[in-house]
Amino acid sequence: MLLAGETLWIVARSTGVASLLALSLSLLTGMALRPKSLTWLSTNRALSELHSYATVLWLPLGLAHIVALLFDPYAKVGLTDLVIPFAMSYGTFAIGLGTISVELLIVLVIAAWSRSRLSRGRWLAFHRVSYIAFAAAFLHGVLSGTDLAYPWLMGATWLAAGILTLFGIERIRHALSTVGVVPGQSVKTAN
Repeated sequence: MLLAGETLWIVARSTGVASLLALSLSLLTGMALRPKSLTWLSTNRALSELHSYATVLWLPLGLAHIVALLFDPYAKVGLTDLVIPFAMSYGTFAIGLGTISVELLIVLVIAAWSRSRLSRGRWLAFHRVSYIAFAAAFLHGVLSGTDLAYPWLMGATWLAAGILTLFGIERIRHALSTVGVVPGQSVKTAN
């Protein structure tokens, strides 16, 4: 029989891992939809729907993770820990990264709700914050305890992070090449 604290611990960890997986899937499918990444997938309607679904899925999972941690008597996470990063007495860095990830994802949600009022450039700038939010969430998950102790889960997490990193580097290279900056070459400035 599980005690209330154990149940909250299990809910907090499982929803945290599920939220990270949904966020990973959202980013992977979003990158695949970019015409310059995987041209043959960029017009795939099923992939677009999966991206939308995964994007919406991580939000309630992440919220459940946070609520469970607030009520978990062992975690001792308070409301201020959700707002002020790196304030926890234990796991300061790892938990602080989780706080930063949540804050960045809140900015993304607000931007998504305001998308019709944003220019394309502003929307893309907000949208690209998702990469930083993922990096913070990924490091939070890897560093904050035993959540990723299972080899298959750790492998899947690192695989997703590796693929996202490779696609991210390629997107940065493409963006720099369109403005005339090629990695490895010096930048010429006008006098």
